[in-house]
Amino acid sequence: MKHKSMDSPHNKFKSYTSNNLYFLFLLLLTNFITLFISSSFSSCSYKPLSTTGASIVEESTTTASDLPPEFLAFASGHALPFGYNANFDSDTIYPPAGKACTLFPDELRHYMSYKVNGSCPDDELLAQKLLLKGCEPLPRRRCRPASQPEYTEPYPLPTSLWTTPSDSSVVWTAYRCKNYNCLVNRKRNEKGFTDCKDCFDLRGNEKSRWASPKGGGLHFSIDEVLATKPRGSIRIGLDVGGGVATFAVRMRERNITIVTTSMNLNGPFNNFIASRGVIPLYISISQRLPFFDNTLDIVHSMHVLSNWIPTTLLHFAFFDVYRVLRPGGLFWLDHFFSVGEQLEVTYKPLIESIGFNKLKWVVGRKLDRGPELREMYLSALLEKPLKNSW
Repeated sequence: MKHKSMDSPHNKFKSYTSNNLYFLFLLLLTNFITLFISSSFSSCSYKPLSTTGASIVEESTTTASDLPPEFLAFASGHALPFGYNANFDSDTIYPPAGKACTLFPDELRHYMSYKVNGSCPDDELLAQKLLLKGCEPLPRRRCRPASQPEYTEPYPLPTSLWTTPSDSSVVWTAYRCKNYNCLVNRKRNEKGFTDCKDCFDLRGNEKSRWASPKGGGLHFSIDEVLATKPRGSIRIGLDVGGGVATFAVRMRERNITIVTTSMNLNGPFNNFIASRGVIPLYISISQRLPFFDNTLDIVHSMHVLSNWIPTTLLHFAFFDVYRVLRPGGLFWLDHFFSVGEQLEVTYKPLIESIGFNKLKWVVGRKLDRGPELREMYLSALLEKPLKNSW
């Protein structure tokens, strides 16, 4: 009688192991070949818009031991008290802090060094430098910010809209000027370039800005822009890099609410905006706009979104403007600066790639420093399509 042969458990294990190793070897080999071919011969690689003078900056490596304890206390993962949360899809929350914060450990250490529950250092300049380097949002702190020793209540609306506020509304440590009188007169008293040099003088250029078109060229008026849409359909919006928020004030006089982003570049712009009775938002142009998709009626920007921004980042910024505008919303690109052939070669194709409809497109030469510099301005009124904007 023939007996059917049976493998021992030991032989089965050897066979099973050999087969697994064989298939693992084949898997690794095919993956290696695929990686080699795709990296060497792929014709599908992404080619971004060319950037003038663009370069990739290598990042330094910073370990947790280099970072201040108070930063780690904030930015590390924190277990949710009630465990897993379906909204988070996690049982842990990670507070946001800009990735670039960790690239500047010395500045970050100074910024995060304070007595918990005590007073924060008077370090506005340090905080703004960190933010502009990309440490945005800045990490939260557990201390009370520097404030003025005595505070005077702001002027009531509508008086506050066109009245210089009290000096007591500002901590002046970070600025060359130590009062508003200095700021109002600095165009006459200071030589050289200062950002928004005459902005604080509400009886100067600010008094007439956007009030009426100047010759029908680059200077659109607010009423001219609002007339392109049905009456009352422009209600809320954003001014990017809005100086002292005169645009927002003009719009408020027309029952339109505008939030103004501004930095404090050698002047207390955010304090001044708030004292006027409109809303400041302290973020840089690198920050993703903190509004939901398809919500704003209008976005305006004068001078700020221009050729000083790396082209790829500008492309991202324009798409972010498109994102927050509702269908039919307006993007008023006011005095966009460029030089020579930049507008036709780089910026016009870039703007056209976003998907806006052109309602107004005016190009003019900037001649105040001489025609030989070939400086140009573009003022454009662009509309997010009402239909098929996706």
